[in-house]
Amino acid sequence: MHSYLNQSYKRRAAQWLDLLRQLVNREMKLLYKRSALGIAWTLINPLLQLAALAFVFQVVLPVEVPRYPSFVFCGLLAWNWFQATLFQSAGVIVANGSLIRQPRFPTAILPVVTVTVGLIHFLLALPILIVFLLIDGVELTPFVLLLPFLQILQLGLTVGLGYILAALNVTFRDTQHTLGVVLLLMFYLTPVFYSIENVPETYQLLYACNPMVVLIGAYRSILLEGLPPAWTPLLFIAIATFILLPLSYHYFERQSNRFAEEL
Repeated sequence: MHSYLNQSYKRRAAQWLDLLRQLVNREMKLLYKRSALGIAWTLINPLLQLAALAFVFQVVLPVEVPRYPSFVFCGLLAWNWFQATLFQSAGVIVANGSLIRQPRFPTAILPVVTVTVGLIHFLLALPILIVFLLIDGVELTPFVLLLPFLQILQLGLTVGLGYILAALNVTFRDTQHTLGVVLLLMFYLTPVFYSIENVPETYQLLYACNPMVVLIGAYRSILLEGLPPAWTPLLFIAIATFILLPLSYHYFERQSNRFAEEL
């Protein structure tokens, strides 16, 4: 009996992973269908953002941050992955009504697909960041091997939040619009284009409650500074993600029974 259950779980996991791969491929093709530049937009968008921020905060309003282009680019890649996939996850159920109505379709895979596509974009842009680092004279250390750990942590956190937002947006369609405003505010309250050291001490504890502040700081520690990240804040995020994922998944599954009739 135990052996049968193990085989059943393995078979279901294999089917789920195969479906994930197919849906990610489908999403990537749809994103760049009839686009002349195609997947190059993965690099163009953050590079244009970087150029604008570098001009404003190095020419117009100079900010004293060493290796500023690499510093900002590192923050942008992590933030853009979080922001774009969280916003898209909120609307993923509404946007895929035809799939939701199919019998026995695993609806819970859709937010995972969205966040995985964001991870692929992050990975495609990563070599350009490495080039920036090398041009700036940064020497990569063995701590760079911790990068997959940070990516897995960010993926789990974003999927957990995505489940809640996707379920809420089916019933309350203002969720995605409200989220867009919140994410815009969060961008300015997250040290993407400025250093956390510029934030007055009075507000630094409040900043630490934002998980992206911790994650972006960790990315910069291992890539820019060649140092290990601050483990205690990361441990808190890991514990919170470990608790959030099953709870948000359970909430999503409970709400999913009403998705077809709500769409």
